[in-house]
Amino acid sequence: MQNMEWTAERAERARRGEEGDAHFLTRLTDTVIPNQQRLQGAARAAGVEVIFTVIEALTQDGRDISLDHMISGLFIPKGAWEAGVIPEVGPAGDEIIIPKTASGIFNCTNIEYVLRNLGVEYLVIYGVCTDQCVETTVRDACDRGFLVTLLPDCCATHEEDRHHASIKMLDGHYARVRTTDEMLGEFTAP
Repeated sequence: MQNMEWTAERAERARRGEEGDAHFLTRLTDTVIPNQQRLQGAARAAGVEVIFTVIEALTQDGRDISLDHMISGLFIPKGAWEAGVIPEVGPAGDEIIIPKTASGIFNCTNIEYVLRNLGVEYLVIYGVCTDQCVETTVRDACDRGFLVTLLPDCCATHEEDRHHASIKMLDGHYARVRTTDEMLGEFTAP
């Protein structure tokens, strides 16, 4: 999750009714971030590679971003604060961070090459926004032959009904859907 999506200050303002998108920010604060923290801790303890993706242009002027991002005004310059991963769920050590310039990580990066080099066949996918980047990534990963588990309680989007609709469409077709607790039970130490 990136700085552009969540800060503790925005979440607190949302709780006081001073910030729009209260549902989204509250879900991130109360559910998503704590679950991501637990999941990442267990994955690291089990020796599972944790990889981050962030929306970030490869250039300062954004000439490389997708048409959709251009049209919607989703432009984060290379090196901008907004492109950083929030410290609450940020990388440890030399974990990989891959910048992306479109919704789907497989469409605009070398992620498949990296995963194949690491010998990865199985992905646990989570993040924001469920109905956009997450859904696109799950579908693309499945189409490329990866086995995918999706964790809805580690995901959020701006409208709750869209979150649930995405999960329903993906479950059993493109991914198996599990809770964080269920996934934690599957991790074992190396």
